[in-house]
Amino acid sequence: MNGVVLAGTKSGVGKTVATLATIRALQDAGHEVQPAKAGPDFIDPSHHAVVADRPSRTLDCWLEGTDGLRRNYHRGSGDVCLVEGVMGLYDGDCSSTAMVADALELPVVLVVDAKAGMESVAATALGFREYATTAGRDIDVVGVLAQRAHGGRHAEGIRDALPDGMAYFGRIPPTPDLDIPDRHLGLHMGTEAPLSEDGLSAAAEHVDAEGLAALAREPPTGGDPRTERGEHDHGPRVAVAEDAAFCFRYPATMERLRSRADVVTFAPTAGDDLPDCDGVYLPGGYPELHVEALAGSPALDTLGTRASEGLPVLGECGGLMALAESLTTADGETGAMAGVLPAEVRMHDRYQALDHVELRATSDTLTATAGDTQRGHEFHYSSADIGRDARFAFEMERGDGIDGDHDGLTEYRTLGTYAHVHAESGAFDRFVDALDGDEYSG
Repeated sequence: MNGVVLAGTKSGVGKTVATLATIRALQDAGHEVQPAKAGPDFIDPSHHAVVADRPSRTLDCWLEGTDGLRRNYHRGSGDVCLVEGVMGLYDGDCSSTAMVADALELPVVLVVDAKAGMESVAATALGFREYATTAGRDIDVVGVLAQRAHGGRHAEGIRDALPDGMAYFGRIPPTPDLDIPDRHLGLHMGTEAPLSEDGLSAAAEHVDAEGLAALAREPPTGGDPRTERGEHDHGPRVAVAEDAAFCFRYPATMERLRSRADVVTFAPTAGDDLPDCDGVYLPGGYPELHVEALAGSPALDTLGTRASEGLPVLGECGGLMALAESLTTADGETGAMAGVLPAEVRMHDRYQALDHVELRATSDTLTATAGDTQRGHEFHYSSADIGRDARFAFEMERGDGIDGDHDGLTEYRTLGTYAHVHAESGAFDRFVDALDGDEYSG
């Protein structure tokens, strides 16, 4: 599957809208588009999935490593993969857009804000291309997509100013139909605030889809692929929370779980009780927006009882928050949670942690063996006031974790982390193994 990267000059330049318009343009040209996102984000991919009608692949060098990243790319389907970048092209010390483009050997199209520029757009693009050479980066910036550009003389001025070897791939017109509302953690999810179909189609008409498809390239494969079976209908049964409060799941994680276990989903905020299962995975999301529903959820009551009886439970970020004793919003609303982990969680107006992280297991736990290291990322607006008897499974090699030095609050056979990890880390294989045998006893 050939691919191309849409990179920004900076954060906030309109990469997501440009990506969605380009997906639609490629579809209108008869292509099957596989969307992907550089970096660990959950929100932008949710918008990709709505437009492309297939899950967006997460591509992060830190979380997956080069081979894992390539394997994850090739698990996609379609004839063209469109990779949305993260921040500006060269920004990020662990997994920048440039690092992802280099690992996949894909060409880069630069999304440039053209609202008040013409020749300056060309100068900006040239600077990004030449910087790759001076910095010793093997990055091939092949053209631009002009964000917030008008037609006529404005578009012609941008196109005519571009240097040799740099193509003009069209424009995204300025229109309020293409605004996506945001909140803490980023944009609203794709299912909450999809773009106007008419606005998206109108923007797509100005994108050179065939030009982009023609320059797309096939990345290298990812070495020895992991052997994965199809979906299970036997073996350990894993219950995965799936609703508006628990919506941050990587497609590769769900694929990995389904390849090794019988997966059943449930919606705590909709009144579902916890299904009969051998283990529970609570992904991240927005529990702080659903405190009342979660406080009255039968699933959390049952989860508290089953966890105290030894049911293995894994919670990531929002999942950790739901496993705590209580959750208090930034407005002061407090609700009782599952009460499994000795912590009271409070939301803040400012983010409390944002980074790629590395954890070292200090003892055997649900997702790691003592001494193992795992890479992940953290981004949260909450903090946890932990009990004096709190036990942690991980020390922080990089990042903040729960208390600045540790992550992985553990009780019974329950593990709650602020870190999100990818399936390539091996964490979910370890989790399923713990359901099958006695490798982890808490």
